[in-house]
Amino acid sequence: MLYLTLGIITSVFAVVAFTVFALALRQIVRTVGIGRPVEPERKGPFGQRLTMTLIEIVGHTRMLKRPWVGVAHWFVMVSFPLLVFTVIEAQGEVFDPHFHLPLIHDWTVYGLAIEIIAGASLVGILGLTGYRLLYSPKRIGRESRFMNSKHWTAYYVEAYIIGLLLAIFAIRGFKVAAGDFPFPVWATPISHAVGAVLPGEAAVADPAIALVAAFKLIISYAFFVVLAVNLTMGVGWHRFLAPVNIYFKRKADGSPSHGAAKQMMDKSGVKPLDFEEADPDEDPFGAGKIEDFTWKGLLDFSSCTECGRCQSQCPAWNTGKPLSPKKVILDLQQHAYEKAPYLLQGITAETLAEKPDESHAGVDVLALLNKPLVGTEEEGGVIHPDELWACTNCGACVEQCPVDIEHIDHILDMRRYQVMVESNFPSEANTLLKNLENKANPWGMAEDRRMDWIQELAERENPVEVEVVDDKLSPDTEYLFWVGCAGALEDRAKKTTKAIAELLDIAGVKFAVLGGMEACTGDPARRLGMEYVFQMLAQQNVETLNEAGVTKIVASCPHCFNTLANEYPQLGGTYEVVHHSQLLAKLVDEGRLTPVQSVDENITYHDPCFLGRHNKVYTPPRDIMAKVPGVKTQEMHRHKERGFCCGAGGARMWMEERIGKRINTERVDEALTTNPDTVSTACPFCQVMLGDAINEKKSQGEAKESLEVVDVSQLLLRSVKGESPAEGEKAPAEA
Repeated sequence: MLYLTLGIITSVFAVVAFTVFALALRQIVRTVGIGRPVEPERKGPFGQRLTMTLIEIVGHTRMLKRPWVGVAHWFVMVSFPLLVFTVIEAQGEVFDPHFHLPLIHDWTVYGLAIEIIAGASLVGILGLTGYRLLYSPKRIGRESRFMNSKHWTAYYVEAYIIGLLLAIFAIRGFKVAAGDFPFPVWATPISHAVGAVLPGEAAVADPAIALVAAFKLIISYAFFVVLAVNLTMGVGWHRFLAPVNIYFKRKADGSPSHGAAKQMMDKSGVKPLDFEEADPDEDPFGAGKIEDFTWKGLLDFSSCTECGRCQSQCPAWNTGKPLSPKKVILDLQQHAYEKAPYLLQGITAETLAEKPDESHAGVDVLALLNKPLVGTEEEGGVIHPDELWACTNCGACVEQCPVDIEHIDHILDMRRYQVMVESNFPSEANTLLKNLENKANPWGMAEDRRMDWIQELAERENPVEVEVVDDKLSPDTEYLFWVGCAGALEDRAKKTTKAIAELLDIAGVKFAVLGGMEACTGDPARRLGMEYVFQMLAQQNVETLNEAGVTKIVASCPHCFNTLANEYPQLGGTYEVVHHSQLLAKLVDEGRLTPVQSVDENITYHDPCFLGRHNKVYTPPRDIMAKVPGVKTQEMHRHKERGFCCGAGGARMWMEERIGKRINTERVDEALTTNPDTVSTACPFCQVMLGDAINEKKSQGEAKESLEVVDVSQLLLRSVKGESPAEGEKAPAEA
């Protein structure tokens, strides 16, 4: 009677659990479906995307960025499909404690596999639970990557997995004690150890097996019910949604969604938005409401595991600002699942006006439908403006996310709506946009000022002649040197520009510049959200480059490098683009540049985000420093793919930083722990931001007066020319 009762109860549980789970899955699919269409490129090629997805999941390539956590999670993940056999076995054991799976019940390989997976999973889940407790927000506050997570859901999932694994060993142990276990001790040592302390009498062991099996089934089926009634329980749902989310990531080769900013698409989702033909009433100008995101965006929100890796790496969060990439995603997720049921019923503000007395279970549906995506607490916004505008587009969140959520794309879409539709953005950025529109550079300087550095080189004792393109590139020109606005107009960055030009001249590289014909690439406008100004500048530059016959470009600014290489092809400008550190490293390797002068300094290198994370150029700058005699390098704690932003990206260079600690100050504090004589980098924005912070430290007596920020090209030039740096070439005392 006991076995029949347990069998009926667990069978009913199974039917109910899988029914409500299927309905819940349907609701998630429908909710995701309210989003706009995705770009066609996300749907194929099928074979490449499937292979990429399998490699990322089975190989745990993203999770292993934190090795022991990745290994522990891998065993827990693998246990989910493999231990299904033990659940099937348990469904038979509630009816008959002596039930065995057909064919494999006595196969030693099967017994060994379950023992290893269950044992390793138990160790792994206990370790992960302990880690969560040890680094709980209650203990360490904002430093915890679990801050802003829903804690009960994680502890529930962990408790369920622990209960399931313990039940497996308890059942096996009772079978060992009863002599009804076909696997040898060497293959199942844990099960035999448990069995050694359990009673083996049939009157005890048989009911115990059935009861433990029932417990295992009930907690397993309850897990599906809990998921069904908690559609935003990402820590549980991600095991079903993450593979799909990974499959539809932006890049089919498996790399993170770095590099080019996401294009604006028209209402069809197939064609890039043409501003001359766009209809603001039909085409999405960014995201002003939840249904303006694509369905991939809504799938992103649904897939978040709340692990907090993005948050732990975010420079804004780490310097006391309200932006947490995780919180942004979770807030959008919550809003989507609150609003979607009404959208799916066709309820709008108009239909509510027609039936004002219709009840919606006490929910103010009109307020929900009209809830602004971005707004202050008083405005009832989902995302606070301080969160939206704190993002530097550094890409750390995208790099770390184990389920390939594309945080920057969603932040950029919200910025686009705020800038182009609402005209609601930080006041300082208004000056930036006016300067870009009127003067084609962020500082608003005259066009002819772009030639000043050329004149300065020509007036030296040993002049360097720089060819300026008049109409077409000379046939023997190897590279067009894209100087960039900072490189041409900002005093500190101009030193890098002159160093690069002089090195190319020494190496015998034939190059030319556009001079006054060069305009800003548009990166600051695009990252701010003003796509229209970006396209205006980009189309102007593409036309200039194509008419000049440019095919190969060397760029000194990583932002220009990223835009020219990854975004201009979207507008008909396809070129072979290299960063100056790549070209200079190549010239050193080829013997065309030979470092001879010893530079006896301790140097720490700062990875620019748009050179490193966005374009994976980590080695060339380090190779250059390694070839300079006397240089001793020491990496900062956060470097390469975990490098910390300088604070200038995402158009933040032209916005005030009013909340929390300044990001550049945080980075310089980290640099100072290496006791450097010099901080080197390979980006003019980083050079300015770090230089400003170092000057502030000098004024406070916290950094030595000789400390300076230099580009790797300046270090190389000093060594190649065999000269000490001229006093006038050092960083200025004040910004």
